[in-house]
Amino acid sequence: MPPGRLPREVFQARPAGRRPRGRSRTRWRDYISTLASKMNAEDGAMEELATEKEAEESHRQDSVNLLTFILLLTLTILTIWLFKHRRVRFLHETGLAMIYGLLVGVILRYGIPATSYHNKTPPSCSLKEGPVSTLLLNVSGKFFEYTLKGEINSREIHNVEQNDMLRKVTFDPEVFFNILLPPIIFHAGYSLKKRHFFRNLGSIITYAFLGTAISCFVIGNLMYGVVKLMQFVGQLTDKFYYTDCLFFGAIISATDPVTVLAIFNELHADVDLYALLFGESVMNDAVAIVLSSSIMAYQPAGANTHTFDTAAFFKSVGVFLGIFSGSFAMGAVTGVVTFTKLHCFPLLETALFFLMSWSTFLLAEACGFTGVVAVLFCGITQAHYTYNNLSEESTTRTKQLFEVLHFLAENFIFSYMGLALFTFQNHIFSPIFIIGAFLAIFIGRASNIYPLSFLLNLGRRHKIGGNFQHMMMFAGLRGAMAFALAIRDTATYARQMMFTTTLLIVFFTVWVFGGGTTPMLSWLHIRVGVDPDQDLQQLPDGSKTRQESAWLFRLWYTFDHNYLKPLLTHSGPPLTSTLPACCGPLARCLTSPQAYENHEQLRDNDSDLILNDGDLTLTYGDTAITSNGASGSTSEEALEREMDQEFLSRGTRLVFPIEDHA
Repeated sequence: MPPGRLPREVFQARPAGRRPRGRSRTRWRDYISTLASKMNAEDGAMEELATEKEAEESHRQDSVNLLTFILLLTLTILTIWLFKHRRVRFLHETGLAMIYGLLVGVILRYGIPATSYHNKTPPSCSLKEGPVSTLLLNVSGKFFEYTLKGEINSREIHNVEQNDMLRKVTFDPEVFFNILLPPIIFHAGYSLKKRHFFRNLGSIITYAFLGTAISCFVIGNLMYGVVKLMQFVGQLTDKFYYTDCLFFGAIISATDPVTVLAIFNELHADVDLYALLFGESVMNDAVAIVLSSSIMAYQPAGANTHTFDTAAFFKSVGVFLGIFSGSFAMGAVTGVVTFTKLHCFPLLETALFFLMSWSTFLLAEACGFTGVVAVLFCGITQAHYTYNNLSEESTTRTKQLFEVLHFLAENFIFSYMGLALFTFQNHIFSPIFIIGAFLAIFIGRASNIYPLSFLLNLGRRHKIGGNFQHMMMFAGLRGAMAFALAIRDTATYARQMMFTTTLLIVFFTVWVFGGGTTPMLSWLHIRVGVDPDQDLQQLPDGSKTRQESAWLFRLWYTFDHNYLKPLLTHSGPPLTSTLPACCGPLARCLTSPQAYENHEQLRDNDSDLILNDGDLTLTYGDTAITSNGASGSTSEEALEREMDQEFLSRGTRLVFPIEDHA
């Protein structure tokens, strides 16, 4: 029986001349009400059945989408193994992931036939404000909630089912920030090679902070000229403000030379060049995201909110400093308090370490800071302090866990980039804007590297050579961070054009510059096959090298080694030997019993690169040992034998001496 219709017998006419009695009328009404109740129950059951089928179909579609990404990662891993087996270096794993994503995106976009969801014309309405995110409708006394999914292209209004499928493979941007980015950023800080990083810390900070700011404003101003050109030739169809250009300059200044660094690591390229590129990319991501947040916070007073205002400018500078310093402090404090004492249960210790590390990112975002900066410095702090407190099994587990998560998250993002080129429905391809962006990032990178390198060389004894500068210029690839910042907001015309252009820039830099890394190393005569430990011992005039490395942080390092490490870890000199005699009871209370037993950790590997001779003095009983190995009761020959034994335990590696033209 069709819903909403009564049985035939209900509508049969009664004989003429007869009127139903009172009891008959009552029975008649009861019969009608019973039938109506049955029909309503049947309609409700049919609605529930349709809802269950729709939910089941949606679940099946979601499973297919996730399976697609897993197959992409599996195919990428197998191809990586093949490339490594064949020693193919012209294409990195991230480039492979993007190619596979492109192929799947083409199939989803053009290989699946479009079906019409309905044949009726959708109802039209006008809103004074923008579309609401949630809509409540009263349909026959029942209230239904509808959620905004997004705008549909008018040319594809009848292909709603295909649009729905493409929307399902388009992830929420918050997934990138809250799930995929934290493992990538944390791994960068947790796996940091401290010796080479601190040795070039001054240069890294200069490139990351001052260089990123220069790149942002150079690109922003050049792109503003490009926008004016588009407006002049009639290629600009909507609003595009100067602040939008600066925002684009900030997000596209985030470098991610993952391809170059992977090749450097595989070929064992010069350790100083590796440290400069790696350190700049790690710090540069943090600066770029805070800089973009500061630009979005720029709100001049008055009717025109896109003019220059001095008060708003200094407010944005204050926002930048406040967000960065607050995020830095939160990450460092969280890393310090991650103090586990679950040595007997390595699985629980690893799980707790993992959860506390990830919560740093979410805590910073919840407090209005930047999770990227917080989790980066949390990783650096935990690698310096908490790592020494973990059990031997947990240290191995944590390193492998974050390495696997970093690998999967990074390749997932690059696969999704290839997919998004065809599945994202609001692309705006502007040839003028795209060509202008390529020229702008090239000029912005050059304005960053060459002038700052010249200024840094004025105060460095170990100069940054011309071949290093050219390689850093060449290695300015864009990657996961620029993509994540661009996809976070694609609501306006300007942001959609930025997102499309960012995708194309990432594709070009990863494929062209990443693939040309090995020939560029040979052409620039940059050393490869370098053993980092032996390279440090072969540096000329070691005392001068120690003097020029991170001199601003020597006092901090002395304080850290004498007070913080004994307080927060089981290594370093006991506080009873570094604090004044009047603080003896407090020192004994705060010093871990293991600190008295770990005599092999007297000499920190990093002290050879950060401290000058005599800057650090360790006192154990009646023996005073300085950083240069002199002591009252320990001979210099004994320390040399100890160092030789340490190098023998590390193993040996064949080093090919190649002339350094730096």
